[in-house]
Amino acid sequence: MEQLVDLIGRYGALFVFANVLMEQAGLPVPALPTLLLAGALAAAGSLSVAQILIAAVAASLLADGAWFVVGRRAGYRALHAVCRVSVSPESCVRQTESIFERFGMLSLVIAKFIPGYSTLAPPLAGMLGTSTPVFLAYTTVGAAVWAGSAVVGGLLFHRVVDRLVRTLDALGSLGVALLVVGLGLYLLVRWARLVQFRRALGLARISAVELRGLVDDGRDPLILDVRSKLSYESDPRVIPGAVRFHLDELDEKLGGIARDRELILYCT
Repeated sequence: MEQLVDLIGRYGALFVFANVLMEQAGLPVPALPTLLLAGALAAAGSLSVAQILIAAVAASLLADGAWFVVGRRAGYRALHAVCRVSVSPESCVRQTESIFERFGMLSLVIAKFIPGYSTLAPPLAGMLGTSTPVFLAYTTVGAAVWAGSAVVGGLLFHRVVDRLVRTLDALGSLGVALLVVGLGLYLLVRWARLVQFRRALGLARISAVELRGLVDDGRDPLILDVRSKLSYESDPRVIPGAVRFHLDELDEKLGGIARDRELILYCT
């Protein structure tokens, strides 16, 4: 931890810029500790608060702008590419759409406080055809609020931050070992859940060829299009005979679903 403090103190805004850029690009390099430490150093007069905030916001805008362009050009492929690291890629996309449907462009203001959504919101905004000036306005406010909160936290609680740094340094190699073991266990649990999920999903899936076979055999499956509103607006094509059915309506309309027909659902 002392090495991180030294790097921030030596390179200042440049280090903050690089760290924030990597995190917002989707790399597992958290920027919050850097911003907190930078705020604590600013409280001691070692760094400029203005330079830290400008660097953080600029890096965030650069990464968000790149994802925005990718979303505009690649559409849902961009979301799926980002969500592949999730245990449930389909759920990842749907949760992103749900947040955007509920809050709209205002979600960009709070996006960086929501794990995962920070990277997914910009390509989704681009995919939906949001104008560039509007996107830049909202994402700039969001970046300023996020970075400002962390830096102000470091300023106000710099004594607590200093004590934490000293405690971690006192642990030495033991602290590093505990951190590595904890990270390893976390990755192992995530991997096990991913394997389990994919096995279950493999049993539940049906391919387009298999579905066509059911239809051709006269088994008359009931096909429900359960894509989100945003997904449907992005691509209004439907499977012939499919019925639009929002998942929020499941409990309400469950009684009207025929029990003697095979039920096929498809989503984003």
